[in-house]
This record gives sequence, C-alpha cells and structure tokens, in this order.
Amino acid sequence: MIGIIGIVVIFGMVFGGYVAAGGKMGIILKSLPFEMIMIGGAAVGAFLLSNDGASAKHTLKDIGKVFKGPKWKPADYRDLLCLLFELIRLARQNPVAIEEHIEDAENSSIFGKYPKIVHDHEAVELICDTMRSASMNYDDPHQVEEVLEKQLEANYHHAMHSSHAMQSVADAMPALGIVAAVLGVIKTMGSIDQPPEILGKMIGGALVGTFLGVFLAYGFIGPFATRIKAVVDEDAHFYKLIREVLVANLHNHATNICIEVGRQNTPHHIRPSFSELEEALKAVKSEAA
Repeated sequence: MIGIIGIVVIFGMVFGGYVAAGGKMGIILKSLPFEMIMIGGAAVGAFLLSNDGASAKHTLKDIGKVFKGPKWKPADYRDLLCLLFELIRLARQNPVAIEEHIEDAENSSIFGKYPKIVHDHEAVELICDTMRSASMNYDDPHQVEEVLEKQLEANYHHAMHSSHAMQSVADAMPALGIVAAVLGVIKTMGSIDQPPEILGKMIGGALVGTFLGVFLAYGFIGPFATRIKAVVDEDAHFYKLIREVLVANLHNHATNICIEVGRQNTPHHIRPSFSELEEALKAVKSEAA
C-alpha cells in the first residue's frame, strides 16, 4: 500500500507543481508515447542484453516485492522457532526417527505443520542439510557455521541480482533520455525553416526525452531497486535465524537455550516476545504428548 502511495505522491508533486507553475501538459502528452518507445524500448533492450532469461524472469518477479514487502512476517519467525524446537528435540530423543523428517520434508508430519516454511526450498535445505550433517558426525560447530555462512552469502548474492539489475537500468535511463532528446533536436533542425512557435513546440517535445529519462530513473526504477534490496535484507534474517539455532544446537546447549539464542538474534521489530514464544512451544509440547 505504501508503495502505491509513493507513486501517487511522485506524480502529484511533479506534475501538479508543473501545472501550478503554468506549464502545459499538451506538449508532454503529445511527445510522451514516442519518447517512451525510444527510452523504454532501449532500456528493455539493454536489460535483456545484460541478463539471461532466468535472471530477467527473476527480476520481473521481484518487482512485486516493492508492493508486497518482506515474505517472512513476525508470525513466521515464531513458527520457525517452533519447527526447529521440534526437530532438535526429536533428534536428541531419537536420532533414527529424525531421518524420515529431514530426508522427506514435504511429507514430514513435523514440517507439515508449517506449510509456508516447507514450501520455501532455501529454508528447508538449510535445516535438513545441517541436521543431516550432524547425524553423520560432521558436527564441529565452527566448521558448520562457516559452511552455513558461505551458503547464506551465496543465496543472498543470488537474491540481490534483481536489485543490481534494476539499478543498472536506472543508471542508464538519464543517458537514454539524452539520446531521445538529441534525436528530437535532430528532427527540429530538419524543420529549421518553420515559424518560431512551431520550433518552440518541437524543442519542448525533444526536452521531454531528457525529463522522462531522469524522472523514471530517480523517481521509479532507482527507488524500486532500493526497495527490493531492503526486502531481501529483511528476509535474510529468517535464514540467519536458522543458522544461529542449529549452530547453538551443535554446541550442545539445551533445546530451549538454542531456541532462545535464535529469538534474541532476531531484529526487535520481527522478534516474537518471550511469552508469545513460550505459549507456542507449550502448544507444541502438548501436541507431542
């Protein structure tokens, strides 16, 4: 919702101020379709040229993050802690029984309680691979933490591609606007024998290209790239919580302590309260009893 409000404010302030100052929208509206074809078409072409098909699809999909916000909500962090609590407790009580859950998470009765998490490939992979490694005696906390950190960095780098791709387009838009403006000037010079009032409109139309390039770059595409980066950074806390809890588990802390380590390492605005988590864990224990 706030993204839509931002777009309305941008249009309202820019064009409202222009009209209030006595500007005429006719010149802009007449030139807009042709300038958009040149600038927008060149921007799309440059974007496709610098990205492969999968990256282009990924970037277009991530535009939705500007309006949807982070994928993981505070309730999801609580659910994740409950899931990890169940898995760690079972792994300590019955190391053999945990195998069916980490080998086939989609059909696991434990993972099945948390459908949003089980449908996230990255989260399930982090949990299952780490717990599988521990069951194979690869349980040095420092080595596992290093491996998890590298995996998180690789996933983060991939998730950030959309932001980088859009920022590259934003950086190019002012120059593409100048290209469109230069073409407008060339067109104007070809009609130099026309009266001043006609030449004035033609030059004004040419300058729409420069305006449009800068306006789109700094008013939309650049902020979109920044917002996507902010959402990726926010969602990264979810996966870091998995690392914190599972590494604490390898240090052989009590199960409740492992969960509390994860809770305390979660940013305050998305961190479940101690009492809220305690109630959720009590419900988990009562179901298992």
